[in-house]
Amino acid sequence: MNITEAIIIGIVEGLTEFLPISSTGHMIVAEKLLGLEETEFLKMFTVAIQLGAILSVVVLYYKRFFDFKNISFYLKLITGVVPAMVFGLLFADKIDALLESSTTVAISLLIGGIFFLFVDKIFTSDTTANEVSFKQSVTIGFWQCLAMIPGVSRSAASIIGGMQQKLSRSSAAEFSFFLAVPTMLAATGYKLLKFYKDKGGFQAEDLQLLAVGNIVAFVVAILAIKFFIGFLKKYGFKIWGYYRIAAGIILLLLIFTGQIKS
Repeated sequence: MNITEAIIIGIVEGLTEFLPISSTGHMIVAEKLLGLEETEFLKMFTVAIQLGAILSVVVLYYKRFFDFKNISFYLKLITGVVPAMVFGLLFADKIDALLESSTTVAISLLIGGIFFLFVDKIFTSDTTANEVSFKQSVTIGFWQCLAMIPGVSRSAASIIGGMQQKLSRSSAAEFSFFLAVPTMLAATGYKLLKFYKDKGGFQAEDLQLLAVGNIVAFVVAILAIKFFIGFLKKYGFKIWGYYRIAAGIILLLLIFTGQIKS
């Protein structure tokens, strides 16, 4: 991987992290289109680069994150992230294996796209429900675990989980953003530590690529968040369903024609 490729993947991550279309799935496809070798560094990079996009949430919602009087806010994030931490540790090897599978991404995009066409009718949210309870935070945390399958989308899983708990779309989306911070901090920390132990440290080039990718993802994600909240309020999930179905079909065609490895 070179700097240009790190920038491209950073842009893809920043654009897709908060959209319900799977940032990991799009990064996997981008990496395969770029012809990148499926190394341990690339697997780690695919996860660690998401931290840059997630930190944009801390900047945009800094009043919530640095309101140290609101202890319940932090406790809800902690309880919400526990399911992902447990399942992530239990199934780490299987999750790593799925990160190599374009077919998994394509199928997940298709199934999720079909589901998105009906999700607004299946889960009728309460437009006045803005505060998340501890029970709701844990439930949303379990929904978020679905995103360990590439192509599912962490933001989609957690937002739909919030809607299933009768939260308004915007409140579900915001809590999804908040929950992403400890989730990706934990996932990135685990990946970095594992890579460090397995490889005996980082090369200067590795750190440079990680820095560039995260900075690009951070800047692009700030713009994407502002766009997505307004768009979701107005249009819901259906348009993303059509996008996912189209993307899944195109990806399957690319796989079957041998242009992308399965």
